[in-house]
Amino acid sequence: MVFRTLPDKAHLSYPDSVQYLYSLGNEIKAGAKLGLERMQNLLVGLRQPERGQRFVHVAGTNGKGSTSAMIASALRQSGLRTGLYTSPHLIEPTERININDSAVTKEQFAAAFATVHQAAEKMLLAEELDAHPSYFETVTAMALLLFKDACDISVIEVGLGGRLDATNVIQPELCVITPIAFDHEAYLGNTLTSIAGEKAGILKPGVPAVMAKQEPAAETVIQNRARELKCPLIRTENYPLSNIEVEAFGSRFQLNNQDYSCPLAGRHQMENAKAAILASQTLGLSTESIRAGLQAVHWPGRLERISHNPDFILDGAHNPAGAAALASYIREFHSHHPVWLVYGAMRDKAVEEVAEQLFPLADKIIATAPDFPRALRPQAILELSGHRAAITANTVAEAIQLARLAPPDAAVFFTGSLFLVGEARALLARSVS
Repeated sequence: MVFRTLPDKAHLSYPDSVQYLYSLGNEIKAGAKLGLERMQNLLVGLRQPERGQRFVHVAGTNGKGSTSAMIASALRQSGLRTGLYTSPHLIEPTERININDSAVTKEQFAAAFATVHQAAEKMLLAEELDAHPSYFETVTAMALLLFKDACDISVIEVGLGGRLDATNVIQPELCVITPIAFDHEAYLGNTLTSIAGEKAGILKPGVPAVMAKQEPAAETVIQNRARELKCPLIRTENYPLSNIEVEAFGSRFQLNNQDYSCPLAGRHQMENAKAAILASQTLGLSTESIRAGLQAVHWPGRLERISHNPDFILDGAHNPAGAAALASYIREFHSHHPVWLVYGAMRDKAVEEVAEQLFPLADKIIATAPDFPRALRPQAILELSGHRAAITANTVAEAIQLARLAPPDAAVFFTGSLFLVGEARALLARSVS
């Protein structure tokens, strides 16, 4: 076992901590071993910061980040100091650990990393760990440390799957499962039944669970697991919305005769909002807090409009279900305007299935690659597109320059990967400032 000793905790910089984390590989590093044993051992070495904390645990394929953000916003509006742990980040790793609607500071992040890293080094020397905790295990432990003294309750989004995910060491008081679809099949299985089994792995004996509308195969798995564990199951499908009004960048609706509005774009966000409302009600929050929380929520990189004339819209649709939601949105709100796609994807994604849904809706496609090792070559995207107006850009910066040539009434969507969205967001923010 080879590992690099870092400077003393008091002198550890944020760049040092980020560089070391990246050296550990990302969440789905090739050959990564999923399991809870290392994470459980690490928390023992850290004196089990997760104990005594209140948690909401959120799993699913699509919408789990948005739903987590909505629940956290409602909790904040009720006066609770609230943590929010999500992944991946768009620009800075600090975004993953959020306290009271603000990412932790770089100094807090570096200090928490130093604590976890030094504990891991000590345990490695004592042969109490089989390897240094992974990127995701390390940051999860950091979040649990930071939330312990700063938060009354924290919303924890699963990273990958659920049953063997590093976040599944917590004891939540509520679980939420958002819509399940195909993604990460190499790790979770290639049927909805197997994927749902992994997601349902977050359920705990007797702990209430909110289940968003599911495909029948996934619903059966979740219901059976909830029954086995005697979990009260709240099905969002049993609570229809009424008086629905959907606009390009938000929606209004009624649930149980109460008015709500959501500023997140897309019809699919109403299903996420319904799950968040029912979760918040299960937690005992008032209608006023829930309503205010929904109105105040923001979730970057998901149908996020960041400039006008032409509209630049960021959306991290990276799997077929996400692409279907984006395609539906384009048809509903942009069918009478020119549509351009700036598209980049990872090699391990279902690129052809996503392309089949999105590319026919575009007047022009700019194929590009984010600055990430798993990115698919732009030329490969061009070859599979078969689009009459597809071009390539070697970098996201070059793609942005080409996108600025779109007509003023066009909608330009940056999509296909959250890595693309994050890089574009950072570059565009820099050009505006």
